[in-house]
Amino acid sequence: MKQIILITGGARSGKSKYAELLALTLSPTPVYLATSRIWDEEFRQRVMRHQADRGPEWTNIEENKELSRHSLANRVILIDCVTLWCTNFFFDLEADTDKALEAVKQEFDRFVIQDATFIFVTNEIGMGATSENLIQRKFTDLQGWVNQYIAAKADKVVLMTSGIPLTIKG
Repeated sequence: MKQIILITGGARSGKSKYAELLALTLSPTPVYLATSRIWDEEFRQRVMRHQADRGPEWTNIEENKELSRHSLANRVILIDCVTLWCTNFFFDLEADTDKALEAVKQEFDRFVIQDATFIFVTNEIGMGATSENLIQRKFTDLQGWVNQYIAAKADKVVLMTSGIPLTIKG
């Protein structure tokens, strides 16, 4: 049965850890679909640490944009994270918020058509002050609209705060 779960919250709120534990309660062999690009050596080391921490029960897939090209029917898939996924579209489309929003929504819809359990992790970057930087304001808008889009289609939405999950939908 298809299910979409969105886990949201601020930086270091416990989103990924909660999502990983949830995935493991739903499947002994979940899929970890990582959306980040590797920007520098420090980030590469961070990614390697995360992979090692997850353990051998996980199937790790690196995919920074085209999630739908992976056939994952009947699997539990943790997508971490929507923010980095949106970043890839945003900068590839030269910070055009409208084009990036449309591209992300279309790719999301193509991906979640599969009969699977999807656990999306995202950030609530718009909960702080408004940035004086135009690019940051545009990206914050994009992220907020994508989060709303996914939340509207989700069966369950969990807000993480200080390591505590708060179910806000479902």
